[in-house]
Amino acid sequence: MIEPICGRYVTVEIAGRNQRIYFEEAGQGQPVLCLHTAGSDTRQWRHILNDAEITASHRIIAFDMPWHGKSLPPEGFQTEEYLLTTEVYMQTVLAVAKALELEKPVLAGVSMGGRIALQLAVHHPETFSAFLAIEASDFQPAWYDIDWFHRPDADGGEMGAALVSTNISPYAPLAERWNTLWMFMQSGPGVFRGDLSFYTQDDSLVGQLHRIDTTRTPVHFIVGAYDFTCTPEDAKRTADQIPGATLSVMEEVGHFPMSEHPDGFRPFFIDGLARVAGERAAAAE
Repeated sequence: MIEPICGRYVTVEIAGRNQRIYFEEAGQGQPVLCLHTAGSDTRQWRHILNDAEITASHRIIAFDMPWHGKSLPPEGFQTEEYLLTTEVYMQTVLAVAKALELEKPVLAGVSMGGRIALQLAVHHPETFSAFLAIEASDFQPAWYDIDWFHRPDADGGEMGAALVSTNISPYAPLAERWNTLWMFMQSGPGVFRGDLSFYTQDDSLVGQLHRIDTTRTPVHFIVGAYDFTCTPEDAKRTADQIPGATLSVMEEVGHFPMSEHPDGFRPFFIDGLARVAGERAAAAE
């Protein structure tokens, strides 16, 4: 069977450097730009991209961040340390949305993607119609040493997979658990560490969430009950700081919902899209 997913490349300028970005898309209708987690890539979204019911009315687009999946690092990467920053991350998402000529897409980000979705809701809401903040919080300090993910005496990919394996729900199908772990095993040297540097050290979102106007750009949180990196309590604490934000808890899902337990995630994703569409329609009346 040939899947309906179409994969292509687009070159964008980020922080003064050209970056060749790989993206996949399927469907038509309301554009939904999807962001993968730290240390992984667009393959996490394959089940949503292949969902005929969702893509009948939504154009689902997911892209690999530079250094991830099929998006190469920038020229000269061999002389630098990869450390993702909030500003470069926001520039990347905005550049891709502009290059693909997306008209007011919904932004759906998971984990670090959920964090940057909230940053964009604060700083660049005009580009988007709504935000789905999945496994997202205002700040999560590390409870682990991120340097373990880039050492000469340890395999960073296997170390990353070992860490994330504890954040996958026991209800996740075994095949999808291992598919999810394989993506982390393939992460480039130092990439997971560089993502986690952003995720665990940049607290610039703290105290800023009240600036989000959900009457213009709705925000809906989705979090897994088995996520102990961003717990339901963390997501609620964050959502409570945004007037008008809503929250759903997935009882059988962990930190990588669209990948680890696609059937458990699917109804919550569909519900999230419907919620923000309804809130946009109500605000327009």
